[in-house]
Amino acid sequence: MARLTEKKRDSLPGSTFGLPEEHKYPMPDKAHARNAKARASQQQNRGRITAAEEARIDRKADKVLGK
Repeated sequence: MARLTEKKRDSLPGSTFGLPEEHKYPMPDKAHARNAKARASQQQNRGRITAAEEARIDRKADKVLGK
């Protein structure tokens, strides 16, 4: 996975994020999309995000992954 610096992350459009209103779960490429799905699942299991938020992240990641 390519390193995503703070400067690059800040320059990404909101549509690149799984949760754009919070600027969380960036998905500029397929590797980041796979990672976002895994992290979202972990966070949902821990109760830090809702099932609906996880589903939004998964849908966005699936688009990036071409599924």
